[in-house]
Amino acid sequence: MDKPHTHIVLGLGATGLSVVRFLTGKGIAPLVMDSRRQPPGMDKLAAEFPDVPLVSGGFDCRHLVQAQQIIISPGIAVDTPEVRAAMDMGIEVIGDVELFARELTERAPCVLAITGSNGKSTVTTLVGDMAAADGKKVAVGGNIGVPALDLLSQSAELYVLELSSFQLETTHSLKCIAATCLNISEDHMDRYADLEAYRQAKLRIYPQSKLSVFNRDDLATEPNDPCHTTSFGLGIPEGDEWGLMDGKVYHGTSEIMNLLDVALIGAHNHANLLAAMALCEAAGISREAMVKVAREFTGLSHRCELVANHDNIAWVNDSKATNVGATAAALNGLRDHLGDIILIAGGDGKGADFEPLRTAFASVTHLITLGRDGDKIAELKEGAIRVANMAEAVDKAKALANPGDIVLLSPACASLDMYANFMARGDDFRANVERVYGE
Repeated sequence: MDKPHTHIVLGLGATGLSVVRFLTGKGIAPLVMDSRRQPPGMDKLAAEFPDVPLVSGGFDCRHLVQAQQIIISPGIAVDTPEVRAAMDMGIEVIGDVELFARELTERAPCVLAITGSNGKSTVTTLVGDMAAADGKKVAVGGNIGVPALDLLSQSAELYVLELSSFQLETTHSLKCIAATCLNISEDHMDRYADLEAYRQAKLRIYPQSKLSVFNRDDLATEPNDPCHTTSFGLGIPEGDEWGLMDGKVYHGTSEIMNLLDVALIGAHNHANLLAAMALCEAAGISREAMVKVAREFTGLSHRCELVANHDNIAWVNDSKATNVGATAAALNGLRDHLGDIILIAGGDGKGADFEPLRTAFASVTHLITLGRDGDKIAELKEGAIRVANMAEAVDKAKALANPGDIVLLSPACASLDMYANFMARGDDFRANVERVYGE
């Protein structure tokens, strides 16, 4: 075996490449290991870093146990036997966000962090846009878009990070101005022992923040230990809280804006806006900038995105709803809609319990299911229609829909049983909508 490598990058892809880029910039020559035979980013690694070796097709313990530090991809569980063996020998295992955090230790807190089961990307983008509208030099990334370490080259005054539970498992020293856990619902139950283990991974963000912003409508998001907090919720705010009253957005007793002027649709998105504003207030971003963005921001692709309106039938792409909580939130956000809701759901449930959807389905007139776990979802509503693919689902939905109705793709499942990713699923939905209307 070659001489041992002090640093091992476990898992390639965009995150792994960002770690290699960071380490080589520090004069450290790492070894990259990936369990996949041909991991994504393999060709880019060879072209950009020809001297960095790659071991693919498995994790070689002989290398791992001789390292000083292992930087693990979020997609690899720290309980992987080979990783656990290294940890038992006292070898440090951290993630890319921890490396990012350590680069900022000499600076005053300059991070706003967002985690939660649903809405992370929307809130992260809102906060980034609000900071930019206020003239701040801001860098946005993490679990969305640009890997955290690649943001360091932007020399920003403010970093806005979306963080997954997987990333937080290996992050210990992030210094945040403010951080939020938006909500907690079942997700990644194929990786966590139970919902509480998943929740605790999310709540790791609070001890790393000066201000903890929790959702008072979801008390599972409350910090474990006493700390400096504020909250957001759809009810009337008290004290320093953020909330809604008389159709307006309030911070305590201070009126921010009229809810009718908010471009985002749905109660769940109004909660997202409140969380974003609470984070921005903590970072000193002006209310004028917050309101400007709230008036203009219509949402992200594949997240309750209106893709077409034909014959007064709204076709909404919420393909990013890859878990039960996201679909329940979308349906609850539309429960005041006067027309029928035709829901297309199903895919790979990742071991989740679908039972909580039964109540949410009360607002659904027709349920169309597809994918690996489509049958399980269909059991929750009498008269559910089972189809083989998206084309058939859209055909059925068009036949059922009348003017004033909404056809909502909100799968409550991952897409990998049928698609490369949730974006491909949403694009297929859009393409089939265009097809049935002859566009």
